[in-house]
Amino acid sequence: MSNKKTIQTPDAPAAIGTYSQAVRVENTVYLSGQIGLDPISMQMVDGIEAQIHRVFQNLRAVTYAAGGSMDDVVKLNIFLTDLGHFAKVNEIMATYFHQPYPARAAVGVASLPRNALVEADGVMYLQS
Repeated sequence: MSNKKTIQTPDAPAAIGTYSQAVRVENTVYLSGQIGLDPISMQMVDGIEAQIHRVFQNLRAVTYAAGGSMDDVVKLNIFLTDLGHFAKVNEIMATYFHQPYPARAAVGVASLPRNALVEADGVMYLQS
């Protein structure tokens, strides 16, 4: 696939597995899951609110590196170890995204890498 390009930025955590931060194919960018890792220390930030903010900050850094912004995200998947944090995700998400919001799923999971409380991945569409 000659039009496939990997996206990498030091402003988001380095991959902790066998994946790229994002992959662009033509105008579509597939954003890998981000957890609340600080990109400099590679340590998990403390608490659910800090982790939610860090997840969106990490996603934002990757969208910028891909040549877009959070406004270009068309699909978002959120994974929570406690769905009781769903309202907090909505509250914080509204500070990173504008209407019209992306399509979204929220899924309760038993566990996440590095004992994260939240993870998000998504798909971004770029006009050019």
